[in-house]
Amino acid sequence: MAKEIERKFLVNGDSWRKLAEGTLFVQGYISTAKQATVRVRIVGNQGYLTIKGISVKYSRSEFEYPIPLADAQEMLDTLCDRPLIEKIRYRIEYGNLIWEIDEFDGVNKGLILAEVELSHEQQKIELPIWIGEEVSDNPKYFNSNLVKHPFSQW
Repeated sequence: MAKEIERKFLVNGDSWRKLAEGTLFVQGYISTAKQATVRVRIVGNQGYLTIKGISVKYSRSEFEYPIPLADAQEMLDTLCDRPLIEKIRYRIEYGNLIWEIDEFDGVNKGLILAEVELSHEQQKIELPIWIGEEVSDNPKYFNSNLVKHPFSQW
C-alpha cells in the first residue's frame, strides 16, 4: 500500500524565494469525505488523480495516478467542488530532504505552506530558517479543507 508521511509548516519571510522557481498547480476535489479524499490535479501538461485516506499523525494512504490532461481538465470543469485550489509550488532541497512550498492564489491568496515528506514518522528533520509554526495536526490547513473554508474567509 502507498503511504504518505508528511509534515506541514507555515512559512516565514521571503528568503526561500531565491532558492527555487515555481510551477503552477491547479487542483480540485471530487470528494472531501473524512474517510477518503479524491483529488484531480493539473501540473504543467500532466493530469493526476489522487485518492488519500484518513490522516493518522503524519501518515495516510495515498494513491496517485497520471491521467490524460483532457480528462483532468474535464473533471476539474464538471466534477470538482468550487473553488479550485490554485498555487505555485516551489521545491527546495535542504538537509537531505525536499521541501515543497505552496504559495496559494485565488481565494487562498496570502497563505504559504511548506511540506516535507519523510521516510518514517520519527525521522529527525533540520528546519530551514524560513520555517514557522508546525500545522501538521491542524486540518484547516489541508488543501481539501481550503475548498470549504478558504484562507480569505478566516
